[in-house]
Amino acid sequence: METIPARRGKAAYVRQGQSIRIVNTHGSQVVDTWAFTAGMLTEFMSMEHTRATLTKLVPRPGDGLYTNRRRRILTMTEDTSLGAHDTLMAACDSERYLLLGVKEYHDNCTDNLFAAMQGLGLVPPECPSPLNLFMNIPWQPDGKISFDPPTSKPGDHVTLRAELDCIVAMSACPQDILPINGTTGKPTEAHYEII
Repeated sequence: METIPARRGKAAYVRQGQSIRIVNTHGSQVVDTWAFTAGMLTEFMSMEHTRATLTKLVPRPGDGLYTNRRRRILTMTEDTSLGAHDTLMAACDSERYLLLGVKEYHDNCTDNLFAAMQGLGLVPPECPSPLNLFMNIPWQPDGKISFDPPTSKPGDHVTLRAELDCIVAMSACPQDILPINGTTGKPTEAHYEII
């Protein structure tokens, strides 16, 4: 089991047919998750293409996750949580924290993505919108959304099977202003394993 340190990112190669299990170790940690095709980083898991293909906002076990070229890159095969994940929110970045009133540098998922990929000697062409695992963003019929604490429990996990050779990048989201990582405002580490 590999650690995604609190407030940091990790990336790993996942071969076609392998799976990656992402574990919410303490139950309250959002894990922003990206996937890039191994041969061409300009093809990556796309939330807007996935929503259009699935015709729903949140994937469930058995659902594919699709690239910006509309190819299935991952399949969600297991989810032991209550299924509260988000496909709408962009990864947090320095500008997001400025808008939230933070004056100095704040760790963020966008920088974590680039650092995690750099750890493999790779540079992604952009920061796509992630699959925000364990992020609870309820939506209402009037179109309003809210940033709520997670509904996951310690040890809950999601398993994703690779349908293409790919790189999966993950960020243990450092958000400590809104309650998305729990009401304590203390992001924690998460874990993953390739199976």
